[in-house]
Amino acid sequence: MNVPETASAQSVRLEQFFAARVRPAADRWAPSGVRLLAIRQFLDSAGLRRPPRGTRMWPARYGNVRGVWVSAAGASIANGMILHLHGGGFTFGSSRSHRGLAWSMSRRTGRPVFLPDYRKAPEHRFPAAADDCLAVYRTLLDRGVPADRIVLSGDSAGGHLTACLLGDVNRRGLPMPSHAVFFSPWLDLSGALSAHRDTVRRDPFLAPRGIAACRDAYLGERNPREERLAVLEADKKGWPPTLIQVGDTECLIDDSRQLAASLQAAEIRHELQEWPGQIHVFQAFGNVIPEARQAVRYVADFVRS
Repeated sequence: MNVPETASAQSVRLEQFFAARVRPAADRWAPSGVRLLAIRQFLDSAGLRRPPRGTRMWPARYGNVRGVWVSAAGASIANGMILHLHGGGFTFGSSRSHRGLAWSMSRRTGRPVFLPDYRKAPEHRFPAAADDCLAVYRTLLDRGVPADRIVLSGDSAGGHLTACLLGDVNRRGLPMPSHAVFFSPWLDLSGALSAHRDTVRRDPFLAPRGIAACRDAYLGERNPREERLAVLEADKKGWPPTLIQVGDTECLIDDSRQLAASLQAAEIRHELQEWPGQIHVFQAFGNVIPEARQAVRYVADFVRS
């Protein structure tokens, strides 16, 4: 499937809405206090919607990390599984907020999706979330799930956790998952790439100031150039085939481009897709824009290849 050359009318309207209503709030965002509690509750309310008929969801725990399995009608573990690390700036998001995206991936791939509820900042700073993701992966392996039946995916800050987990797996000599999928990954924790890009094209959704605030909540006094955090500079040799999808309106687009360049240098099979007119993690808007559904269909094709 080829990436569309232009944005759909629905995507144009969605971008305009976010530029007018969401970006001004993002410029003032601070992940603390009542604001943080409110956005956590608002996003988690997405999980209160009744799932499509035939969907199965059940809680599970791997290590000390709880989470939820989401399985669309017809999906089977016999086809493999997806371990999806949700986004939310390391400070919000959960297995509730991302059930819709997980269902979409499960429906298209025929695989159940596990959404771990890793610990979030500022209550739990780095390396809590990264350690939780590694614990889930290791426990899946210990319980007999073959690595080559696991697709690892992540969106936004979950993209950083995905890259961090791949680095951890590499350094520890653990077996790699079969594929890696990144949706609008946030990878450069210094904030330099997003700040520069936003001066070139103003992001309708994310604000570099808000990104930096989330970074500070996650890292505290830690240096973003530490080995586990500097994921763009990490050794990519041994990584699985990787798909990267990003919207061309995003201030994080250069994060995706640099990830693709580092994979190219390591001679890893990969594909970078820049979707015109799409906002941050547009794949989550499957009930609004056709590109979201097209993108997830491509993910299914990619992991079957």
